[in-house]
Amino acid sequence: MPGFFTPDCSQKSSRAPRPLYLSFCSLFSPEDAVPWILLLLSLFCAPSFAVSIPGVTTGTTATQQTTPPPEPDVEQKKAAYSALADVLENDTSRQELIGQLRKVAATPPQEPVPTITPPQVEEQKTVLENVTDVSRHYGSELSSRFAQLYRNLIGSPHKPFNPHTFTTAATQFLLLAGAVFLFYWLVRLCAWPLYRKMGQWGRKKNQQKSSWLHLPLMIASAFIIDLLLLALTLFMGQVLADRLNAGNKTIAFQQALFLNAFALIEFFKALLRLIFCPHVPDLRPFSIRDESARYWALRLSVLSGLIGYGLLVAVPIISNQVNVQFGALANVLIMICITVWALYLIFHNKKTITQSLLHLADRSLSFFSLFIRAFALVWHWLASAYFIVLCFFSLFDPGNSLKFMMGATFKSLAIIGIAAFVSGLLSRWLSKTFTLSPQVQRSYPELQKRVNGWISVSLKVARILTVCVAIMLLLNAWGLFDFWNWLHNGAGEKTVDILIRIALILFFSAVGWTLLASLIENRLVSDIHGRPLPSARARTLLTLFRNALAVIISTITIMIVLSEIGVNIAPLLAGAGALGLAISFGSQTLVKDIITGVFIQFENGMNTGDLVTIGPLTGTVERMSIRSVGVRQDTGAYHIIPWSSITTFANFVRGIGSVVANYDVDRHEDADKAKQALRDAVEEMMAMEDIRGLVIGEPSFAGIVGLTNTAFTLRVSFTTQPLKQWTVRFALDSMVKKHFDLAAVRMPVQTYQVLPSPASPTPPQEPTL
Repeated sequence: MPGFFTPDCSQKSSRAPRPLYLSFCSLFSPEDAVPWILLLLSLFCAPSFAVSIPGVTTGTTATQQTTPPPEPDVEQKKAAYSALADVLENDTSRQELIGQLRKVAATPPQEPVPTITPPQVEEQKTVLENVTDVSRHYGSELSSRFAQLYRNLIGSPHKPFNPHTFTTAATQFLLLAGAVFLFYWLVRLCAWPLYRKMGQWGRKKNQQKSSWLHLPLMIASAFIIDLLLLALTLFMGQVLADRLNAGNKTIAFQQALFLNAFALIEFFKALLRLIFCPHVPDLRPFSIRDESARYWALRLSVLSGLIGYGLLVAVPIISNQVNVQFGALANVLIMICITVWALYLIFHNKKTITQSLLHLADRSLSFFSLFIRAFALVWHWLASAYFIVLCFFSLFDPGNSLKFMMGATFKSLAIIGIAAFVSGLLSRWLSKTFTLSPQVQRSYPELQKRVNGWISVSLKVARILTVCVAIMLLLNAWGLFDFWNWLHNGAGEKTVDILIRIALILFFSAVGWTLLASLIENRLVSDIHGRPLPSARARTLLTLFRNALAVIISTITIMIVLSEIGVNIAPLLAGAGALGLAISFGSQTLVKDIITGVFIQFENGMNTGDLVTIGPLTGTVERMSIRSVGVRQDTGAYHIIPWSSITTFANFVRGIGSVVANYDVDRHEDADKAKQALRDAVEEMMAMEDIRGLVIGEPSFAGIVGLTNTAFTLRVSFTTQPLKQWTVRFALDSMVKKHFDLAAVRMPVQTYQVLPSPASPTPPQEPTL
């Protein structure tokens, strides 16, 4: 049977007109209506899908807006709904619609085309603009807080005042406070004699210089005793508070506030007593006058008491008993008064404290003097910033400001104290030297100097690292730098790993150089068993080897350290190779100098201290390097001669020396008498102990070796130790002169005979006019 939406088109036109939706539906069959229905569904669902597509923005600019499709009217909607109902009513069309819907659902969606939006360019602000923005932000925040505080004070409800409750609570509070203060004063008064004895004993031991640890030990012991007395007072106060509150929670709350504030403030005052020690000067760790110590101990104690008891006791009690707004007002007034007073104390005593710090710097070690002088220039600004920051913190965060500031202050004092103590120990160790035994110093003459040098450098580096770590811990204490997170993650862990590796590299390089250089120097000296000194050739080669070893170790160490810190050394090595090639081509003479010098050394041609003749120069070798030799003449002139310019040279210190002495005698003298006089002179010279040891073997007499018209020549020759031939020759000449005079042997004397020339004729006179 035909359905509701399948009209009979064969009917005549005389029938009554059908409704509009029937005319609309008659245009297509139920099978043909399925795509239209899907199109309608997609149009209805399009807005929701468009919103959910990632990467496509729905908002467009004015130039990108398009005209939306027209909204269908009511009749079109009714016709669509009717057609949808007919399709769903027919089984065949309904199944076809379900199939097409499943097919559409199974089709993967097309990749949406994202809208490309240009990136927003962030405006770069200058430092001045950032400071201005921060100042404007906190200024507006501060003004809004004051305005809110004023509105709260005007409109806030007040608790009813109960005189009986107030009197009871105040009485219990004052009883507890008075008892605690009195007990603490009494126990500290009883401990003062002990403090004085401890200070006198430590100061006496320190002056005797028996041990520098006695006085610091007494100072630390006095501080520990002070803390134990504080703990005893707190225990007594807690016992008394449990008896006085009588189960009243309000009174117990107020007493707990007082005890907590008392513990915190008195701990800070104990630190002040540790620094200034106004009543026991012998326990004072710093050189401060008694008047200045009492002045600052009193004022800083009062200032800390006002801050602590005001913010930790008065403000919470006012907030609890009256209302929170009055507590905030009390907090503001207390902090403003304390800040103004603190700034007055700072700038009123600026000049005095600066001069005291400069005097302290003059008496301190150079390392501490630098930091003390720098601190003397900026201490008043740091102190002013401290109290101003404390004031602002208390205004913006009254509950945690004092806790944070006190915690940061305690951490800072502890860090500075520990760092100063460690730096002092390192500085004291720097002033000491490591001493070896005389036997070791004789065998290794430069070992002690090198070890002391390495220890000094290591202690200086450790002192610098101590200062750096202290600075980072100070920044961490004030919340400006997360030191522990930096140390365990990322750059900090990498930095520490690099520093450890560099330290190990430098350590092994220093140890290796020290051992090798000491072994070389041990070969250059005689040992305790009388081992002879090495030859001049060995000394020269060992010295050159030591210098080359120093260059090699230094170069390798520098390269490894650069690679550890992240520097790519491959370009450096390539550049060094190219540079070496260029140098080898451009400086062939230098290469020739080096090669010639090496072979001369291997052949033991000359050594330091030898007497040589190089070309026209004769002198003593004073210095030998891989490129040149330095020769000093007997006139004092010093010549530097490159190895490549030496073709031949003479060395007078190779094996033996030789003396060939020739003496001329007048021809008319008796030859035998002259020979005997020469033998007598030689025998007397050989009898001299200092000369006999210089002569090797026996002298050789050659007799008459020359004859002229006026004289004959006698010759005697000697073989001597190297460089001793001149000593023997000088002694021989002296003896020959002596014995020739005794024997009346005359040396030849050159004479001249002057003969007058025959008279020359008188020249003719010139005619006169």
